[in-house]
Amino acid sequence: MGYNMKKKRKIIIAICLTVILVLGIGCGSYLADYYRADNAAEAAMTYQDDDVEIEQNKTLISFVPKNAVSGMIFYPGGKVQCEAYAPLMLVCAKKGVLCVLVRMPGNLAVLKPNAADGIQEKYPQIKNWYMGGHSLGGAMAANYVSKHAEEYKGLILLAAYSTSDLSKTPLKVLSIYGSEDGVLKRESYEKNKEHLPKNFTEKVLEGGCHGYFGSYGMQKGDGIPSITNEEQVQQTAEAISVFILG
Repeated sequence: MGYNMKKKRKIIIAICLTVILVLGIGCGSYLADYYRADNAAEAAMTYQDDDVEIEQNKTLISFVPKNAVSGMIFYPGGKVQCEAYAPLMLVCAKKGVLCVLVRMPGNLAVLKPNAADGIQEKYPQIKNWYMGGHSLGGAMAANYVSKHAEEYKGLILLAAYSTSDLSKTPLKVLSIYGSEDGVLKRESYEKNKEHLPKNFTEKVLEGGCHGYFGSYGMQKGDGIPSITNEEQVQQTAEAISVFILG
């Protein structure tokens, strides 16, 4: 190999290493910038009572009520700390729904779309399972359940839509969004309704916004809510529990 070829090779290697380094730094910075759980979420995580037991490990946070027969696996929104959904999961659990909140790598469900695999087996007492998710987490939950429709009774979408076709499945679907949501792309939401079963249930929370399904403060680009975070969580939990438990 001639001198010029060796020199070119070193330059190419140096450029590749520089690109990899820059991409690595950029990716790290992107993943480090996320919405963190607030004080209400932290309080929900430390809840102690006989009616609901909280179990957690490196991948899951489960809110387990006594004698539950129905459960929901929940994918958090993109770049949102999963604990931010603890208040919503806790209220649903108090109403009788076992809730399993999934921790996602980099707080992005798209990095682990099959995170629900194996969860049902951990709770054999649960007869009826539902998938749920917020925003990007809802889209990924819909994608997952489209491939496992026979294993689930239904899907709960919070400020989200399905790009996977569920229209021919027997799944029950509940779609909820806030009237003041400034993040949800309404045109895409309306367009993708065709992917849902014709008898899906839609609920609009008057005064609700995008970020208040979780408890992590206001989200960039969101609308101005006219209800409190707690009110939106309570209304959402009520809608979910009625949908699942009847």
